[in-house]
Amino acid sequence: MIDEHLARIGEPGRAVVMGVINATPDSFSDGGQFADADAAISFGEQLIRDGADIIDVGGESTRPGAARVGTDEELSRIVPIISGLTARGIRCSVDTMRAGVAAQAVEAGAELVNDVSGGLADAAMLTTVSDLGVPIVLMHWRAPSDEMDNFTHYDDVVAEVVLALAARRDAAVAAGINPDRIVLDPGLGFAKLASHNWELLRDLPALSALNQPVLIGASRKRFLGAVLAGRDGTPRPVGDRDAATHAVSALAAANGAWGVRVHEVAGTLDAVRVARAWREGGAW
Repeated sequence: MIDEHLARIGEPGRAVVMGVINATPDSFSDGGQFADADAAISFGEQLIRDGADIIDVGGESTRPGAARVGTDEELSRIVPIISGLTARGIRCSVDTMRAGVAAQAVEAGAELVNDVSGGLADAAMLTTVSDLGVPIVLMHWRAPSDEMDNFTHYDDVVAEVVLALAARRDAAVAAGINPDRIVLDPGLGFAKLASHNWELLRDLPALSALNQPVLIGASRKRFLGAVLAGRDGTPRPVGDRDAATHAVSALAAANGAWGVRVHEVAGTLDAVRVARAWREGGAW
């Protein structure tokens, strides 16, 4: 079950397409491109024209090795963008690990909180989101970005991620968040080797068995670059990974994912539409 907040995002019968705006100088895919609020707002409008259902705005890079920024800096990066987009009638979510940032982003118009730490980085996050009354994405997370590559050991990555996400869901419910407003994200690329990401995607039904909507964020990530490496072993460059992202989006949607978080929207929309037709035999 999903509540009305989540149900009104996207088109019935297909996966939600979440477009990404990184208002940061150091994000792995588009760092520095949208530090200017006007440029970011213009890009958000383009993502909507391309078919995005909601725009996820973040002001703190979570790429491997990234250091955290201060709260004031994060707020200065994202609030003008969220305010500008929502003033144009564009749905936004906020990508943050801070409760105070989430609260100000929702005040600016964001209608969903996307916390890559699953509520672990800030003890106030879950109660704050409960008070705000908005949905939350809880991602599997083991450590901050500058430490996470030291936490990539799993005995059974699927079982351990499922167990950890179930615990974060239960913590959110205990904090007062309606379970119908909780989306789970396996955290592809976060404290995971390439093989772990593929195992999680292959066993997506195990995540869906938690009976929560599932968001998949594979867009342009390094495990895609690795699988597309040239004959000399050189990973495919970040900007040339969109076709692989579309393939993952289609397969994830066909296997029941609620949504996909991506940098390139038009091709992703095609992919999830194909997935819907595949699942439903064209009966829509």
